Amino acid sequence: MKNMKDLIACCGLDCEYCDARIATVNNDNELREKTARKWSEMNHAPEITAETINCMGCRTDGVKFAYCDHYCEIRKCVARKGLNTCGDCMELEDCQIVGAVLMNAPEAKKNLTD
Repeated sequence: MKNMKDLIACCGLDCEYCDARIATVNNDNELREKTARKWSEMNHAPEITAETINCMGCRTDGVKFAYCDHYCEIRKCVARKGLNTCGDCMELEDCQIVGAVLMNAPEAKKNLTD
């Protein structure tokens, strides 16, 4: 098992640099508004509002963004397999679940494999 930073999400994204986490830690309502607008447009999800932008990170204690907490198939898979992150999974290279994240965010794969 790798010794991963706690703020590396199951998928390899770095929660330390996530606007939702930054807004939560700093109680920054302006950043919450900006993040909600961006994520709402990007995901065609009008239900994402500033009030929903609260998260301390995928693998840390504390509040989570609703999608990450309840709907993320990557997080569910990691939990089901009893892993810390996808980096601990033997199927990482061929995984269809995390594949889109790794394709769009090469730094995520580096975070999982370093």
